[in-house]
Amino acid sequence: MMGDMTSNDAARCCPELFGPSLSEEDASDLATALKALADPVRLRLVNIIAASGEGCACDFPSALDRSQPTVSHHLSILVKAGILGREQRGKWAWFWVENERLESVRAALVMS
Repeated sequence: MMGDMTSNDAARCCPELFGPSLSEEDASDLATALKALADPVRLRLVNIIAASGEGCACDFPSALDRSQPTVSHHLSILVKAGILGREQRGKWAWFWVENERLESVRAALVMS
């Protein structure tokens, strides 16, 4: 019967909760990164760039079937969140994945 459960029974069926391992500041930083990644176009951009090692902004509109201004908007969000790095080379910007940033996002979500 459910009504007969003692506190010892509850302890056995429910694991003890641990305190938060993320500070409020770390949680806010993580949320920024996750918000940046929470868009299909941005996820595709990160995927394309990660697979290629780096990518030129000139190639993304045709790869994503999106306009240059739309792609630039998404790239800007990813750079601001620290997911991508950016370097101007002549007329075009080149982008790469900031692997340490993605690793920190992964580590915050995984129990060791």
